[in-house]
Amino acid sequence: MNEMRAPISGADYARVAIITGADSGIGRAAAVALAGRGFDVGITYREDETGARGTAEEVAGQGRRAAVRKHDLTDPVTAADAVDELADELGGVGVLVNNAGTGSSEPLIDMDHEEWRRVLAVDLDGPFQCSQRAARRMRDRGAGGRIVNVTSVHEEHPRIGAGPYCAAKGGLRMLSRVLALELSQYGITVNTIAPGEIATPMTGQADQPPEPDSRPGYPLARPGDAREVAAAIAFLADPAASYITGASLFVDGGLGLMGPQAAERLTSAEWREG
Repeated sequence: MNEMRAPISGADYARVAIITGADSGIGRAAAVALAGRGFDVGITYREDETGARGTAEEVAGQGRRAAVRKHDLTDPVTAADAVDELADELGGVGVLVNNAGTGSSEPLIDMDHEEWRRVLAVDLDGPFQCSQRAARRMRDRGAGGRIVNVTSVHEEHPRIGAGPYCAAKGGLRMLSRVLALELSQYGITVNTIAPGEIATPMTGQADQPPEPDSRPGYPLARPGDAREVAAAIAFLADPAASYITGASLFVDGGLGLMGPQAAERLTSAEWREG
């Protein structure tokens, strides 16, 4: 039995946050939010180095240090080296936000194995590898830490044409719960943030405030703003959230509540087309 005891609050963990996929959207907003709370920030990107450097400038504008690394999670084992590199450069890691993700738009019956594995590599294998690297450092430092995994409403709710994405996000939810149990003895909490539709480049929208009343089928009738998701991430990363672990926080404007309510109002089978 490991004799290391968990800190009561984890308030002494390193004030360094590493955020994957922080070149735009939720990742960028989270980097800015955490910098505003006194964190130095490690930023990863896959292709958009200009966007990542822009995020770093926003972090620096709040008086915090930033470091940037390229990070291609289609090769998740190699990509996870970026976590160690950023931690070495910034002096540790107290918060890891697994935000980078990808998707697909093809029925499972037509999908080849390579496409299935590509999405799972980025959306599930990558967070496992990065969490393992960060958690080992948090454990060895002995001051606790935070892991926040960005999933989706599709960690619970299925969507036609998004089979591997849904499978990966559901898997990440359960991975987070197992990690929450296993890492609790070290004062490390693990939670998921499950966004609905957020106005970001990943959903084909610009990083701008969403248009009110543009989604009549949602209880809060608009897409979400990346800054609203970032605020939830920052809350779970804070020492004040030290008694929350293994939880999923949905930031979806009530979208997940609409299953039966919406289904009974459909008048055609067009939904089967995705």
